[in-house]
Amino acid sequence: MSKIYQAFANKKAFIPFITCGDPNLETTKACVRAMAANGASLIELGIPFSDPTAEGSVIQGANIRALSNGITTDDVFTMVEELRADVTIPMVFMTYANVIFSYGPEAFMARCKAVGIDGVILPDLPYEEREEFLDVCSANDVDLISMIAPTSENRIAMIAREAKGFIYLVSSLGVTGTRSEITTDLGAIVKVIRENTDTPIGIGFGISTPEQAKKMAGLADAAIVGSAIIKLLEKHGKDAAKPIGAYVKTMADAVKE
Repeated sequence: MSKIYQAFANKKAFIPFITCGDPNLETTKACVRAMAANGASLIELGIPFSDPTAEGSVIQGANIRALSNGITTDDVFTMVEELRADVTIPMVFMTYANVIFSYGPEAFMARCKAVGIDGVILPDLPYEEREEFLDVCSANDVDLISMIAPTSENRIAMIAREAKGFIYLVSSLGVTGTRSEITTDLGAIVKVIRENTDTPIGIGFGISTPEQAKKMAGLADAAIVGSAIIKLLEKHGKDAAKPIGAYVKTMADAVKE
């Protein structure tokens, strides 16, 4: 069984996201450790990329800052290897297909296995093209995590039946970013998913408050938050670990109530 399932064992989960290397990798490591210590169930690590098409302006800015610092994919792998000395919760990469193609899919997934990455999320990979990565992921015990969006409609059941690790349910149309209100009929989408798989569901895009996190975890199995964390990182810079840890604790406590 995938290690990712540990994040959902008998409880609701909180999944934070951070862009690696913003403002530097030492800060990223400190923030990951703070998130793990304050109740994160699983952590998404963003590999900096020049064209993160699923991201809003906040996370785009984090990518630009990390790339301007010269952060490479190899740097991120080395960082994960160092973190695995003491961080035991599941970790997954959120990245894009070109990052993996440029590295080489076989080499990328083998390195994921070697350093302890449990899954990858590729927002720009259509379900119909996942075969390009599926075999090499499976061969290296890396879950290729599926995304389901409000526009998936008659493809929801098909995607759900083949899902690995967990399902990333996109709460709203558009790119990442905090939203004051989420109006999508997520309950109807979750119902279809539940009818077709036991794979856990995490809801992301637009969540920033404990109230939103609790509501989303109530509908599904986890709440996923990125932009609100990156805003704290942007505000506090190299001193971000403590406020991010405190924020994660409020969100993790909310989903587990």
